[in-house]
Amino acid sequence: MPATIYKTPERILAGAGIAILGAGSFVVGWFDPGKASLFPGCPLLNVTGFACPGCGLTRGFHELFHGNLLAALDFNALVPVYALIFTFLTVLFASIAIRGRGLKYTVLNTTTLGAFLGISAVFGILRNIPAEPFQWLFP
Repeated sequence: MPATIYKTPERILAGAGIAILGAGSFVVGWFDPGKASLFPGCPLLNVTGFACPGCGLTRGFHELFHGNLLAALDFNALVPVYALIFTFLTVLFASIAIRGRGLKYTVLNTTTLGAFLGISAVFGILRNIPAEPFQWLFP
């Protein structure tokens, strides 16, 4: 399947996407989310006491950016999955911004999205079970 050709506005937006991903990564890497009041807490966790599938991702990425993979996984076991997604988006945006074309092969389709949402839902349920092996998944 040939890659889509993008015009100048899309290329500018892709460059802005790279800048936003880079700035967000810099802020998360520079400031410790556990100590800085810059980052809001999870509304679901604050209101109900239940952790959503994304709880702990900011602290996990902070640890990942500092080379602490085990600490990152301790905050959220899905950190590697989200890291792959952010890496893919960065490469996709760079391809659009620089070449004006997307990637030749796409992995974003309904099957992949459905699998990701299913894994996230199961993870969100399991991490809230107050039993011994599952409580390790709580942030």
